[in-house]
Amino acid sequence: MIHSTAIISDTAEIADDVEIGPYSVIGDGVKIGSGTRIDSHVVIHGPTTIGKDNHIYQFASVGDDPQDKKYAGESTSLVIGDRNTIREFCTISRGTTQDTGKTTLGDDNWIMAYCHIAHDCVVGNQTILANNATLAGHVHIGDWVICGGFSGIHQFCRVGAHAFLGMYAGINRDVPAYTLVSGQPAIPKGINSEGLKRRNFSDQQIRNIKNAYRLVYRKGLKLMDAIAQIESVLVEQPELRPFLESLRSSERGIVR
Repeated sequence: MIHSTAIISDTAEIADDVEIGPYSVIGDGVKIGSGTRIDSHVVIHGPTTIGKDNHIYQFASVGDDPQDKKYAGESTSLVIGDRNTIREFCTISRGTTQDTGKTTLGDDNWIMAYCHIAHDCVVGNQTILANNATLAGHVHIGDWVICGGFSGIHQFCRVGAHAFLGMYAGINRDVPAYTLVSGQPAIPKGINSEGLKRRNFSDQQIRNIKNAYRLVYRKGLKLMDAIAQIESVLVEQPELRPFLESLRSSERGIVR
């Protein structure tokens, strides 16, 4: 299952059924779980932990040093979950000691060619990063987020669950959950209703999310007043919780 031309560190821990293609390099401190496939010419540095049933395509660079001038060789890590697809020429960096020291990619993500996930990013589950999507350092991406091709996210920004970033979107503030944005800089265009339908949100739940969105973006309310109105219906409309939490937790301000 491991090609004879692959270079594997003696300290790497690789499950018995892992496939590693020609000329790939697996460095010190790398752990690779069962069922994972590493194609040719992939370079993986450690400390990096990769879970089960992932597929990393040729020419990807995974777990290398963070692109941060403050980095001085500290031991930091990258953790990748299960069933992720990482396509050609993707780059995923380890963390820095200025944050938690760890970059994290969850489960069931689809990372298309030429994407970059920088140091200390936290990417959830079931996300899609289309070709050339770029995450700067310390970015947090919620579950089910879709980042359109060539979209870029400024460092420390947060994108809430089920949000949709249009092609070429430039994100310099936080994007609340469920919100669809586009443009440079990105501005809100509504909610990701089509994505919610595909994920079996009911018509009533989608209407409730639209109404909450209107409170924030269409009624001319102060943000805290909009938050208070959303809180008042949260028990009856629990689907609003991700939207509310992304409003409450924003430190950079939300896209407006």
